[in-house]
Amino acid sequence: MSSDSGHHIRAVSQFVLLGGLVVLWCLMWGQVTVLTVVTGVILAVVISLMFYLPAIDLSGRVNVWYLLVFFVRLIIDIARASIDVAWLVINPRYKPSSAVIAIPLDTRSDLIMTFTAEAISLVPGSIVVDVDRQESVLYVHVINVRTEEDLEEFRNEVFATEKRLVMAIGSKDDVWRVRQPNHLTRFNTGGSS
Repeated sequence: MSSDSGHHIRAVSQFVLLGGLVVLWCLMWGQVTVLTVVTGVILAVVISLMFYLPAIDLSGRVNVWYLLVFFVRLIIDIARASIDVAWLVINPRYKPSSAVIAIPLDTRSDLIMTFTAEAISLVPGSIVVDVDRQESVLYVHVINVRTEEDLEEFRNEVFATEKRLVMAIGSKDDVWRVRQPNHLTRFNTGGSS
């Protein structure tokens, strides 16, 4: 890739992220007016200059079908887990059990890792407590796990969430990684605490 095309990709990526901040600003105010857009642009530029973060590599691809599958499944997971957690709360025989488990992801994309962590944390009964960016590992607190099979089932749910996200917006390298046969069976050791 030439230096000019690399600068072009970074500029487009920065523009998309600044645009996202402006949209978020308008959503926070609940209206789109000239004033909210102008102040959103000013704040987005100031924030990105004051709180510099490394550029996010966008894959440049969006598969609308897989994106729809991801969101539908996320809604189903949230609804199902809400019912499960509500039952745990009202069940007088429930004995609390939980674990913090390490889940190594296939992706090397900060964006996919962040979206996976957010999706996992949105589902009641689990929350990401730490992230190892260099190794692409999520540390997740999970309730109602009693056996190694429960832990493995949860890991597989996280892997499936990651795969849906990668198939929707991931790079070609990440798509190749999640399609490997060992994707859902690569981490069969312990890890609970």
